[in-house]
Amino acid sequence: MSERSKSDKPDELTPRDRGDVIGVGLLWLAKWAVCIVAIAAGAWVLGFLVARLWVVILPVALAIVIATVLWPPVRWLTARGLPPAAAASLAVLGFLGVLAGVIALIVPSVVDQVPELADKASAGVNQVRDWLQGPPLRIREEQLNSAVDAIVSRLQSSSAQIATGVFSGVTTATSALITLFLVLVLSFFFVKDGPRFLPWLHSVSGSRGGRHLEEVLSRIWVVLGGFIRTQALVSLVDAVLIGAGLVILGVPLALVLAVITFLGGFVPMVGAFVAGALAVLVALVGNGFVTALIVLGIVVAVQQLEGNVLQPVLQSRSMQLHAVIVLLAVTAGGSLYGIVGAFLAVPVVAIAAVVLRYLGEQIDAATAPPPEPESEPAD
Repeated sequence: MSERSKSDKPDELTPRDRGDVIGVGLLWLAKWAVCIVAIAAGAWVLGFLVARLWVVILPVALAIVIATVLWPPVRWLTARGLPPAAAASLAVLGFLGVLAGVIALIVPSVVDQVPELADKASAGVNQVRDWLQGPPLRIREEQLNSAVDAIVSRLQSSSAQIATGVFSGVTTATSALITLFLVLVLSFFFVKDGPRFLPWLHSVSGSRGGRHLEEVLSRIWVVLGGFIRTQALVSLVDAVLIGAGLVILGVPLALVLAVITFLGGFVPMVGAFVAGALAVLVALVGNGFVTALIVLGIVVAVQQLEGNVLQPVLQSRSMQLHAVIVLLAVTAGGSLYGIVGAFLAVPVVAIAAVVLRYLGEQIDAATAPPPEPESEPAD
């Protein structure tokens, strides 16, 4: 080989040029930047479609949540020979019966005790007024009256907006009834025809893709059902304990506050805090400062029991999410879609966690080193 050809051959021991290294790094960074921008654009398009189709997505999402609760009794009934349509009908009617029973239980309490609570609230306002006029603030009565007049005039000037809000509230209530009816119908079909969905999806998407879809959706169904049932049990324990304390202390609207505590349990962290604060506020207005402190102690003790005993024992390990993720999810869902968004935020994050875990398993399986061949036994 000639001297020229020897000198043209790259030497492996020669250090790489600095510009080449920087160029490779920038190219790698550019590829990832393009991928991130593409993912962000896809997420924006997905959010836009969800906002546009929210009137359809919301009933479907709520129906899936209800179906996870109704599926165990439907499965029990069908296992004993009842047709799927009859079992689904009995489950939906039972759900409606429970819902109607709760409403019938709390409405008389609200009607009977709200006037008394309003009177006590007025007395509490007068006490606050006397406190403001006394030391150390010593606000004059003329200043308080001018502040009250300013609030009243503001309300009078906003009467048109208030009337518009009332009419929009009526429209919202009508829309809620329509959504409730649609949710019940969808729940019926989900629990009736749900077992046929995965085989149909497998046959449509093919053997390779269908296997992954069937596995992921099965895991999502198990995790979502376990999460909803566990949250319902934890919320029921919270509502019973806090409600019993409110009844013993004679706090007004104890049954209503117990129901609010149960519903608030489905919005982790935020829901329990809001329900507890409402219970303390009603106790303060209705029974005084000492009772409010006792109620506060009961709420804190029950929430500590929930966070340190009930959740770790009842919640599946595969469903555990960090508190920061839960709080951010609830905040984002509530800011985007209100109370319903806060309620659905944690199930959505749980579903995303299931998908990410499955993808991680597939990546680990694809990157795992091949098994070493077994050595031949020695003669």
